Amino acid sequence: MPAMSRVCLIAIACAAALSVLGSAWPAAAQMPTPTGTGPSAVIPPAGRPRIDINPRPVYRRCASWYVIQYRPSGTVLFPEKHCWWQRG
Repeated sequence: MPAMSRVCLIAIACAAALSVLGSAWPAAAQMPTPTGTGPSAVIPPAGRPRIDINPRPVYRRCASWYVIQYRPSGTVLFPEKHCWWQRG
């Protein structure tokens, strides 16, 4: 029987804690907002930052050439390329 009383005490303690938390929740929800207009004021959520893309007349310029590379299997002619963006 003593074990049953412990279970009852734990259940009562949990119910009391939940009732205290339950009564504190609406009070916190009705706290005045930073704007000071009262508990019914709603602050709109902050939106995502806007990214503006300004297309300009740009195009990609490339220069390519061949380089001789010396490898154990023999000399190899190897292509290389460099590209950049340029305004037109």
